[in-house]
Order: sequence, then C-alpha cells, then structure tokens
Amino acid sequence: MKEEILAKAEQLFKKYGIKSVTMDDLARELGISKKTLYQHVPNKAALIQTILENYTCTEKEALKAIRDHARDAIEEMLHIAAFIVDMLRGMSDTALYDLQKYYRQSWEMVQKLHREHVYEVIRNNLQRGQREGLYRTDIDPAIIARLYVGKSFVVVDDGFFPAGEFRMADVVRQHILYHLRGVASEAGLRRLELYLVSQTTENQ
Repeated sequence: MKEEILAKAEQLFKKYGIKSVTMDDLARELGISKKTLYQHVPNKAALIQTILENYTCTEKEALKAIRDHARDAIEEMLHIAAFIVDMLRGMSDTALYDLQKYYRQSWEMVQKLHREHVYEVIRNNLQRGQREGLYRTDIDPAIIARLYVGKSFVVVDDGFFPAGEFRMADVVRQHILYHLRGVASEAGLRRLELYLVSQTTENQ
C-alpha cells in the first residue's frame, strides 16, 4: 500500500504541482479513506521527503549505469541529459517552484545531492574526457564541476527561467550542450557533432 501511495502521489505532484494536491485528493485518487492514508504516511511533508529520497537513490543508480555503459565521456553527458529530460517530461511547471518555496527541507536535500553526488559525477566525467582526448587539458575538473553544479541551480530557478516562458527540458539540454562545447577539445567537438547528428536522425 505504501508503494502505491508513493507512486500515485508522485504522479499527481508531477502533473498538478505539489501545493495544489491535498492529502484528501490523494486519498480520493487511491480510493482509500484519509485515515488509512495517514496510517502509512504521517503528513504531506514526510510524503514528499520519502518520494525525493527514493528518487535520489534511483538517480544515483541511473547515473552509474550511464557511466558504465557510455562509450566515452561525451556520450555519457548526452545520456545524462536525456535521463534528466525524461524525468522532467510530464512534470508540472509549478512542481519545482512549489518544492523550493513550500518544502525547503526537501529542496535542501536535493541541493545537497547536487553539491556532493552530481559534483563527483561531473568531475569524474571531465577527468575521463581528458584521458580520452575529448576534453581540453587546460581545464581544472574540480573547478568546472563546481561551476556546472552551480549553474544547475540557475536552470531550475523560476526567477531566471519563468515556467510560462521556458520548457525545462529545453533549458536542461541547452545547459549541457553549452557545457560540452566549452570543455571539448577539437576532437571532442567533432565527436559531439556526430552524436548530435545521430540523435537527430533517430528522432526523425
């Protein structure tokens, strides 16, 4: 039952935003009483925290699988972008905004993930790309990885990219392409263009 509650809550939050979905709405969608719902989750804040903790674990596993199967550092970053875009697909424009404004503790947990885990993922990718000759040797992976993480928070900042004006998936894709074109060597840029042409062909 708890897994069903978490799955349905995540679906509703992504579709309608977090603030607008009440525990009454969730109980009704599940076809259970509010009393039964509270036997499994103490309150809405705890429910959101659990959903994000589960997502954090899923993201870590997904990023590791991407790293292990990517042919090179550039393909790894493009697959990371695709994973993030897929995660954002179907998400309400207000979901991230609600999380930042009304559930600060949960949002800070997301920020902590990016400051620590995502930083390590990007730094390792930069080092991999340098070893493969696809990234410039004059960049410092530790500094660039921190810059990447810092810019990631700008990407989801409604003040910079208002939900009504920008699609989050488009912003994420532009962010990663901007990053890759900045760190890639000449060989890396050629490899990147080949991958982008291949993606365009597959999507036609």
